[in-house]
Amino acid sequence: MGCSSCSTGKDGQPLGCKNNGTCGTDGCNKLTVFDWLSNMSLPNGEKAFDCIEVRFKNSRKEFFRNSENLSLSIGDIVATQATSGHDIGMVTLTGELVKVQMKRKKVDYNDEELPKAYRKASQKDIDMWQKCRDREEEIKKRAREIAIILKLQMKISDVEFQGDGSKATFYYTAEERVDFRQLIKDMAKAFGIRIEMRQIGYRQEAQRLGGIGSCGRELCCSTWLTDFRSVSTSAARYQQLSLNPQKLAGQCGKLKCCLNYELDVYLDALKDFPSQDTKLFTDKGLAFCQKTDIFKATLWFSYKEDPANWHVLSAEQVKEILEKNKKKEKVASLEEYAVENLVEIEERVVFENVVGQDSLTRFDQPKRSKNSRNRNRNKKRKGSSGGNQNQNQNKNQGKGNNQGNKQQNNKNTKRPNRKPKNA
Repeated sequence: MGCSSCSTGKDGQPLGCKNNGTCGTDGCNKLTVFDWLSNMSLPNGEKAFDCIEVRFKNSRKEFFRNSENLSLSIGDIVATQATSGHDIGMVTLTGELVKVQMKRKKVDYNDEELPKAYRKASQKDIDMWQKCRDREEEIKKRAREIAIILKLQMKISDVEFQGDGSKATFYYTAEERVDFRQLIKDMAKAFGIRIEMRQIGYRQEAQRLGGIGSCGRELCCSTWLTDFRSVSTSAARYQQLSLNPQKLAGQCGKLKCCLNYELDVYLDALKDFPSQDTKLFTDKGLAFCQKTDIFKATLWFSYKEDPANWHVLSAEQVKEILEKNKKKEKVASLEEYAVENLVEIEERVVFENVVGQDSLTRFDQPKRSKNSRNRNRNKKRKGSSGGNQNQNQNKNQGKGNNQGNKQQNNKNTKRPNRKPKNA
């Protein structure tokens, strides 16, 4: 959902509001809540809810009490109370929906210590706010250089200034505990502001910075995902994915959040399947489950004595064998059921290419080794040289025949010998 200011610029390039998610219409942020009560008037005698929701940089939201009864609407820039001084943010929600959001975030709206919204931001406040925002990249680069000089095992990922410019919050990631007391002293001396260090996780860092995932789309955490759920390797096992850390890890270095998207569907489908530890007792021997295919509803079993040969069984056939095993009855062999499955597969209709489209892999030719290429080249060279020799021989033979014919013709055309004088 884009705002009107995020239109197309020159040469078809996106213009963008260039406010990093804090545009005036508040329509291009992932945490935007649609106020479906905005067109409804309050009943008689009811007062509007006196709390508002304000968003700051990088989707950070907080709730403030509108003690001055200001007429605020979504998109207004307000000056809010901070620990020291004031901060500048944008109103994202007003009215009764704020109460719903506060209940969801477990914030008590009856708390008297809830921070207040002072006033609507003046032009002077907005200019100071924009000036501080423009300094953030330069200060982040300088802070990283100071951390490298002090040889601290940490990474400063983002900087957020307070609206009045008196304080800056540095977000960093680190694997171990870091003693950054000297870093704070050096940065306070270099920048002339109060410093606050806040450690975040690698997922939060990826959320703040954004990027493009392996699927070709923007990261879910930086576009629409609002909370982080724990992801474990069991999610990949249930979905029968290869446990390759390079493929399962995202840009944050942790397991991808999308592993949880279809996990519930797989778990519901696996309820109708026998467990992976299922053992089948047959006259031929004990059989173990090797693989499960959820989409085709089939399982692969192999005998303990011959683990290399797998036999395909359907889920219903496995349940039937298990019922017999519970009654202490053994099946003759797995081959009987496997043969039935093969017959069913052969009887299925084979769809032909009626549209006339070629295969997608028609251009994928296997790579040939250099040795085979050299051999083919040598064969071609030998063949061409042999052909040239034969041509030369034929030419020479032709020349010889022509010369012989010429000699014979010359002999035939010679004048007859004159008669001797004495004759």
